[in-house]
Amino acid sequence: MKRRDLLFRLTAFSMASHFRAVAAAGTQGQRLAQAARAQIGVTRGYDPNYTRIAYPNGDVPRSTGVCADMILRAARDGLSLDLQKLVHEDMFRAFDAYPSRRTWGNRSPDANIDHRRVLNLETYFQRVHARLWATMASIPGDAFPKPLEVGDILTWRLLAARGARLPHIGIVSATGPAQVIHNIGNGSEETQLAAFQPHRAAAHIRWPAA
Repeated sequence: MKRRDLLFRLTAFSMASHFRAVAAAGTQGQRLAQAARAQIGVTRGYDPNYTRIAYPNGDVPRSTGVCADMILRAARDGLSLDLQKLVHEDMFRAFDAYPSRRTWGNRSPDANIDHRRVLNLETYFQRVHARLWATMASIPGDAFPKPLEVGDILTWRLLAARGARLPHIGIVSATGPAQVIHNIGNGSEETQLAAFQPHRAAAHIRWPAA
């Protein structure tokens, strides 16, 4: 085989391998959902306690965490994006745009906890124009009006004891029927969106924004 033919075949093989890898990686939403699904069976617990963690790329042990930690890990693993750093930097730019002062009494950004709070994530996604829809009305938790795509981020207000509404967040993992990956207290799990019907839909996010 001539050297030129060999080089041509090697180049063609390399290009084909590259395009197969790109296709396998999927869209940003698919990568986000795949990274969320990989946490099922790994994150088996739920722990909302305040914990000092590293910065940037800080995390509590992967065996536990809160609902927001699943989003943070999926972003890190699937998109190489560090929401801890992104939220912290944005809060330094516009701290009063976030609910930390009025809701938790914080006087300044705290990289240990800010990004682990659903309300702060909702604010960040709104500020970076990734929010597609949001409401304060009493909309059933499975009635998001816009079409959902794999990798979309949804938030709710969960009906809890004494009528309290607790913020919750998850990632759409399938659309027919719609399913979400989230941690509601038993570790990362996949649940049909229909199961959220008794709760309230809060926001529909597609991030990173185009």
